[in-house]
Amino acid sequence: MVEVDTKQLQGRRVTIVGMARSGGAAAHLLQAAGAVVTVADRKDRGELLGVLNTLDESVINVVLGSNYETALTTAELVVISPGVPYRMEALERVRRRGVKVISELELASRFIPVPILAVTGTNGKSTTVTMIGKMLQASGKQVFVGGNLGTAFSEAALLSLRAVSEGRSCPYDAAVVEVSSFQLETVEQFHPWIAAILNVTVDHQDRYESIAEYLAAKNRIFENQTGLDIALFNIDDPRVGALRHGVKAKPYGFTRGASLPSDLTGGAYLEHDRIMTTIDGRTQEICTRSELKIIGAHNIENAMVAVMYALLSGCPLDAVRRVLREFPGLEHALEVVRDRRGVRFINDSKGTNVDATLKALHSIEQPIWLIAGGRDKGGDFSRLAPAIHQRVKGLILIGEAAPLIADAVQGYRAIERAASLQEAVGLAASGARAGDVVLMSPACASFDMFADYQDRGRQFKDAVKSLPA
Repeated sequence: MVEVDTKQLQGRRVTIVGMARSGGAAAHLLQAAGAVVTVADRKDRGELLGVLNTLDESVINVVLGSNYETALTTAELVVISPGVPYRMEALERVRRRGVKVISELELASRFIPVPILAVTGTNGKSTTVTMIGKMLQASGKQVFVGGNLGTAFSEAALLSLRAVSEGRSCPYDAAVVEVSSFQLETVEQFHPWIAAILNVTVDHQDRYESIAEYLAAKNRIFENQTGLDIALFNIDDPRVGALRHGVKAKPYGFTRGASLPSDLTGGAYLEHDRIMTTIDGRTQEICTRSELKIIGAHNIENAMVAVMYALLSGCPLDAVRRVLREFPGLEHALEVVRDRRGVRFINDSKGTNVDATLKALHSIEQPIWLIAGGRDKGGDFSRLAPAIHQRVKGLILIGEAAPLIADAVQGYRAIERAASLQEAVGLAASGARAGDVVLMSPACASFDMFADYQDRGRQFKDAVKSLPA
């Protein structure tokens, strides 16, 4: 148990920039910590009522609209939400006068006295974090599961702060946290006991100048670890695997190959379709590949990572195996929605980049009707072309990126455009035959037509369920 200074921000003027879910949670945490809190956002009040209604504006200063940057002038600390570019000029001015700019993740971690188990990567974070949480919970542990996924980390920190301030113990035995590159850009003290990078592929090139810069942000997850900590790497990803040579923590790995490099302390691997682990010199079989309930070849890697976290945290093997056999996957991640007239409809709205959609396409053996498109994040859609030519019977495009995807799939003729997701579902349903799969895996962000990927996924499911039987 790490000792936490509950008074570390008492009386300090702290400004939060970005009033999304994590910004609101940070405001509550800071208020409980005794800080003088200001929240700022370029949006107007009407767009933020959901968050603002949870705040006590008699003690929290709110600055909205075009003048929101004025809230930074007297700040002694600035906390930014993930969607706020850390290089924006207003924040650079803050730094030049010696004021720290940190992420909500960093803030929350300073009030967490229990081990932090952190996971980052381009794809698979939410699935892996959820599996880890279920394995620890199946072992009788009280666990926070969230971060970039679901519940903001500051909500866990708030419960912990209140408990410690009242002389009670922290309500959690561990915190399992999904971490994005955006959150890692401004960490200072964030110190996970176990940390992993699942993979790094081209993503967020609207925010980063190069894949190297994106990788460097991810790599900061290991920055404050020591020799008492554990770092886990995807050995099959050359960019990620190479990072193990620069960490202070004990390096572990995972691979779909049959063995691990000799320089690793241990890890997980796939031997004759059996998931195997080596920990403290002991090798054991976890389960066969066919025993995993979750679908998709890429989810073998996610399962391996979850197993390593659980076993290193002291979970008994029977609890780990039970979760592997029962966990069906996450909502919006290769989620089976309906079987209709022999056609299976699958919601993969979390497929917000090219690599995620490629993994979805390669996870399905049946002929596919693919619904794709949305807001481009700088992805290379031409990388979809071989899989589409090989596996896709019909491609239905929606959103701003529709013309870009159509241009990228050279020579492919079975393309239709739809003005809405509901229209796209109707087109796919009318074209698909028994034995086919209708897959929505957009390879794009959702913000051109939807509130977020969850909204997109739910609208897809509603459209599918409304199809006549």
